[in-house]
Amino acid sequence: MKRLDSKVAVITGGAGDIGKAAGRRFLAEGASVMLVDLDAVALAAVCKELDSDKVRYLAADVTLAADNRAMIAEATRCFGGVDIFLANAGIEGTVAPIATCDEAVFDQVINVNVKGPFLGLKAAIPALIARGGGSIVISSSVAGMRGSANVAPYSTSKHAVIGLMKSAAKELAAHNIRVNTVNPAPVETRMMRSLEEGLAPGSADQVKAAMVANIPLGRYATPDEIANVMLFLVSDEAAFVTGSVYMVDGGMLA
Repeated sequence: MKRLDSKVAVITGGAGDIGKAAGRRFLAEGASVMLVDLDAVALAAVCKELDSDKVRYLAADVTLAADNRAMIAEATRCFGGVDIFLANAGIEGTVAPIATCDEAVFDQVINVNVKGPFLGLKAAIPALIARGGGSIVISSSVAGMRGSANVAPYSTSKHAVIGLMKSAAKELAAHNIRVNTVNPAPVETRMMRSLEEGLAPGSADQVKAAMVANIPLGRYATPDEIANVMLFLVSDEAAFVTGSVYMVDGGMLA
């Protein structure tokens, strides 16, 4: 028996590198998967690549309550319910010191990275209760555990979702719903390429080398390595794990 047989998962940020990796791992373990992202074309391409009759997609904006309700309703329509909610959608914003950071950038990062998971939980919780319980995982970051110069909106947002997770874990335990965060170090993704270039335009390779030097395992993570931890947390193997911050950081914060 596979670890996620008969389970239904909704994954936001489903067209991104980590979302796609999580979708692939969940499918391989027997789940039906609803991928959600803003970009319908990118979502269609991911679904074609995953090549499974158990995957569907919906273009939606996680900052809108109606779109969050729609993603849960569509997963329920397609697959009969929802057991797993992976609040993975996120943006990095722009690199700038606080004194010159555009207020609009701050608002956008907080809307996507904090309001998005909050609205996602509001929409998903009734569906998980209806199934007798389930698992919620929110994507945070090492930036949610320490300060990060010149990316204050991003770091603030990743701290905030840990508070959301801990509150939700206490509220939902009585309903057999577990809630945790996954906190990666730098991962080989588009987002890291953007941050590297933003931190030192034209010298992104030097930024990456400096970051790698601070990771005891000596490299960035792969999206699959993050997805593996997500898979554990949504599986029954983690039945007594809730309210926890799971570092996937190669020893970066050791």
